Amino acid sequence: MKKSLLILVCFAGLFGSTYAQDGGDYKSAIGGRVGGGYYDLIAGSYKVFVTDPGAIEVNVGFRPYGITGYNWFNLSASLSYQHHFPIGSVEGLKWFVGGGVTAYNSFSSNDAYKGFGLGLFPTGGVDYKFNNIPLNVSADIRPTFSIVNPYSYYNRFYAGNGGISARYTF
Repeated sequence: MKKSLLILVCFAGLFGSTYAQDGGDYKSAIGGRVGGGYYDLIAGSYKVFVTDPGAIEVNVGFRPYGITGYNWFNLSASLSYQHHFPIGSVEGLKWFVGGGVTAYNSFSSNDAYKGFGLGLFPTGGVDYKFNNIPLNVSADIRPTFSIVNPYSYYNRFYAGNGGISARYTF
């Protein structure tokens, strides 16, 4: 996990100077995401604007499962593109739509719960950058279509994948 966080921080440094921060806008942000997906519960989150309305978000996360009798743990990485639109006259408040891909691996002491998974998802949500402090919060929904299932526990479609993020902006 420490190695994944180091890679995420290095990625932030490489792409951190794309757009200037102005009032309710920001160029990039790094923080965390809490989600309700099959593959991640807690994730590191990095978001960078590559155009004025377009951003790329990278999440690296994990999800432990508490099944009695054996250990079960998922490690995941997600990449999404988000196109932002202002909401009314509220500075810093935007909604977004886009899509992405997630790859995850399940580790377990039970062979029936091991394996690699891959999914595609459309995404939508809201994003808010506080004006006076370097903080961004967002909420999203990512209904995921599974392309590769690691085992039969996962359904081909999971509508309940959503999350809330809080990130430091720079």
